[in-house]
Amino acid sequence: MKNALVTLVAPAALALFPHAMLAQPGSQTMRLPRVPPITINTSEEQIRQIADLVRAGRRLTPKSWPNGARVAVAFSFDVDNESLFTARPLPVPMSQGEYGAISGMPRILAMLDRQQLPATFFIPAMSLMLHPEMLESIEKSGKHEIGVHGWVHESLTSTGGVEEEQRLLTQSIDYLTRALGKRPVGFRAPSWILTPDTIKLLLKAGFLYDSSLMAMDEPYAIASNDKSTGLIELPISWIRDDYPYYGENGDGSLPSPDAVFAIYKQEFDVAYEEKTLFVLTTHPHISGHGSRVAQLDRLITYMKSKRGVWFGTLEQIANYVRDQNRAPE
Repeated sequence: MKNALVTLVAPAALALFPHAMLAQPGSQTMRLPRVPPITINTSEEQIRQIADLVRAGRRLTPKSWPNGARVAVAFSFDVDNESLFTARPLPVPMSQGEYGAISGMPRILAMLDRQQLPATFFIPAMSLMLHPEMLESIEKSGKHEIGVHGWVHESLTSTGGVEEEQRLLTQSIDYLTRALGKRPVGFRAPSWILTPDTIKLLLKAGFLYDSSLMAMDEPYAIASNDKSTGLIELPISWIRDDYPYYGENGDGSLPSPDAVFAIYKQEFDVAYEEKTLFVLTTHPHISGHGSRVAQLDRLITYMKSKRGVWFGTLEQIANYVRDQNRAPE
């Protein structure tokens, strides 16, 4: 897939909406360079302009997965830990995050080792600052990938505009690059929130793929204003995430591990039937608890009982998707 990169036109779109002003760094009153809400008074042209900033492009599911597999499966972990509690960094909530590093992560890695499974870990820089020992543990097997997940798990819509977003992205990339000894190729937005500028910044930074959007259940090309950006999307879903079910305090919508397993299993079964992609997102401080890791272990065992399942990191999947969608020379 050798599509020329395009420049996203958030500033041009904002020109249509004079009430959405660009932020001026250092000013006392700052309005973020974000599009305004769609209201009953928004024109059809404005609705289309807003919606078309970041859209799903063409489907990228290959005709077949490696070795003739029917489905690609990626286990991904957002290693947020204490970074989720920056607004209220008191001892008890911070200890909930710390659990992810000192209890949840070792349990998850031990399970992945038993199953001989690769996984992708998206890590805010703050999480590595507080727990640098995680890096050696993750890299020990040689199977896993580490991707960018923000500086302090900041909400990108709360930053001071595109310049601030660029600075934080660069800091995050540089921090992980120094720690890993190589540049990460995957990005997942903190809290799964993108701004109209984010894709442009990811392209500028040279990322291979993003994993923050939800327009499909299969790989797709990210488009802007009806043009491909050249960036691969490996989509996520709240249905395939542990947070809504378990919550931070066991108070989610469906706290039963058995019930959560049933949902994950059925989501996988559909992906298997449709020969596409299954991406699961969990958090070490949430799914690192014993009863929940046991269900992940059970899910992997079930998946392995099916013929033609390819387990890969998101980087491996993105590379394969890219190669299978290259234009003929």
